[in-house]
Amino acid sequence: MIEIVGVSKHYGDTAAVANLSFTVPSGQVTGFLGPNGSGKSTTMRMILGLDRPDTGFVRVNGRRYVDEQLPLTQVGSLLEARSVHPGRTAVNHLRFLAASNGIARSRVDEVIEFVGLESVAGRRAGGFSLGMGQRLGIATALLGDPPILILDEPVNGLDPEGIIWVRTLLRGLAAEGRTILVSSHLMTEMSMTADQLIVIGRGRLIADTTVTEFVASAGGAKVLVSSDQPTEMTTALAEAEVEAQPNGTLLVSGLTAAEIGQRALAAQIPLTQLSTQNPSLEEAFMSLTSGDVVYHGQTLASDGGTRPTPDASVAEPESNSAVETASPAPEPPPATDDAATIAAEAPTKKRTPFFSDLWRGIRAEWRKFISLRSTKWSLLLTFVIVVAFGGIAAYGTTLRWDDFSPLRRAVFDPTAQSLGGIFF
Repeated sequence: MIEIVGVSKHYGDTAAVANLSFTVPSGQVTGFLGPNGSGKSTTMRMILGLDRPDTGFVRVNGRRYVDEQLPLTQVGSLLEARSVHPGRTAVNHLRFLAASNGIARSRVDEVIEFVGLESVAGRRAGGFSLGMGQRLGIATALLGDPPILILDEPVNGLDPEGIIWVRTLLRGLAAEGRTILVSSHLMTEMSMTADQLIVIGRGRLIADTTVTEFVASAGGAKVLVSSDQPTEMTTALAEAEVEAQPNGTLLVSGLTAAEIGQRALAAQIPLTQLSTQNPSLEEAFMSLTSGDVVYHGQTLASDGGTRPTPDASVAEPESNSAVETASPAPEPPPATDDAATIAAEAPTKKRTPFFSDLWRGIRAEWRKFISLRSTKWSLLLTFVIVVAFGGIAAYGTTLRWDDFSPLRRAVFDPTAQSLGGIFF
């Protein structure tokens, strides 16, 4: 479980997150939504200890993430798929991470095969496509078989098969009782993946509710009606709210499709279409976050130029407040900047043996060091230069051979002198 209580974060005069509180439970997929600039990435970074909150605190299974000795075995994350050295192969990238967290090398082969990268495991990550980079990022998150996953845009760049695979994977992991927090701007995919939604805007909580309740809060279902007699049909539906559409159809609110069909039958009006139109997650999201959009693009004008998109932040929609009322954020405790108070709340940090930590660190750094092709060439060049200078020194010694004493001549070994620099 992930707990965020009263968290705020400022960058200069900009408030990225403001008094944010929510909980991500285990056993379900929690979607993390918000417009660009809403504070989602900052919140995820604070969960992982990459940014420190100004106030409040974050707990991962009751502990601070930075207190974990083997973090990859507790939390798997994907924040930026391109955060891999472009000169390192996929398998070596995973191997040095495995070495640093005490994970068996056999697990590297398992996750590479699991994400479908076995055919390119030996290729350098700099040549990967966006989708291949995403798969490598997912493999990294799964490497330690963690009970918690935090993924930012995991389906970005994936083909349809890959998107379905990720959706099935996340649903399966949640069914195992794991905690899944996933951020995405693909609303259709999120509606089919998430059970719970956390929606934020301008660093503040907008909604903490289920997908069904969030969609319903944007307005009820409407019925699309098409008839050759639209005027008569509008009269028959006088007590309902009827919106005439440009294509001649009617959009009716306040009556079900069955009730509309009965009215049409009683008035002897033939219908060519009668269908219920449920609001989508995308429509609900756009409606409820319109007042929290930070970055606005421009639309094309009729003369081919551009005109600014109206700033919806001028008037915040009433439905936004309705959602906050229906799903209030948990009341956070008084925020504090006292580091000692927050430290006292953290459980005692379990230490592993010093030499185990040291050995894992050495192995990880060595694997990272030798996994780059440029490093191997540098080592080879260094070897050649050292031997060359040693050979030159040995040759210089032979030029003064007549000046040496018998004892000096007896112990002289040109091979040893040539390789002396390497031993040094």
